[in-house]
Amino acid sequence: MIFDTHAHYDDEQFHEDRDELLGAVHDGGVGTIVNVGSDVASWEDIRTLVGKYPFIYGAAGVHPDDVGELDEEKFSRLKGILQEEKFVAVGEIGLDYYWDNESHEIQKAWFIRQLDLARELGMPVIIHSRDAAADTFEIMKEHAEGLDGVIHCFSYSVELAREYVKRGFYIGIGGVVTFKNSRKLKEVVVDTPLESLVLETDCPYLAPVPNRGKRNSSLNLTYVAEEIASLKGVTYEEVVKTTEENARRLYHMEP
Repeated sequence: MIFDTHAHYDDEQFHEDRDELLGAVHDGGVGTIVNVGSDVASWEDIRTLVGKYPFIYGAAGVHPDDVGELDEEKFSRLKGILQEEKFVAVGEIGLDYYWDNESHEIQKAWFIRQLDLARELGMPVIIHSRDAAADTFEIMKEHAEGLDGVIHCFSYSVELAREYVKRGFYIGIGGVVTFKNSRKLKEVVVDTPLESLVLETDCPYLAPVPNRGKRNSSLNLTYVAEEIASLKGVTYEEVVKTTEENARRLYHMEP
């Protein structure tokens, strides 16, 4: 079944029909979802989701746009939540120089702290990197040695994808791969072994063609899997099966 490695069902865009949609998602062939934290407020909502839905697991961390809200008390709370049942990763964490909501130095400092926390807890990491390729890679080389994880919503070169795969990281592929102007990402998919790719939505954002611009959900991953199958010259079924196996390894889950 399809494994959505990165979703945000705690988002307010799902407030009106969350239960109905998640029922349809599970009935529609999506077997597992990891709901990923982005700010401190999201942690409690994710705890509720993982408690209510057997097929949803949680990740907790603070996105680079929101690291200014972190302090030692909240960081201690994060550590406690990550040790709860059904929390499987630290994330999403990283650097974002596109929005520049926080200074680069503050982003780097909390990125490193959260990487260190993942190492302490023996957990994988979910990496967000936007317009920050060089700094992200330098920090990963220095502070993520021995960690495993995924580069979420990958948007860089084939060469950089190879470097991350060499270090044991997975490449997260979502709706952007179906866009006509996503030539670079299509090249990454062609070049990267299927055994190093995982499916993700980042929903409610980044819906694939033919639903681009609409609210995204895990049901749309069929379009992503079909595009990957076409690019790699394999069957849709092989993409779903292999990416599910990859996701279970990524999140240290039993087959």
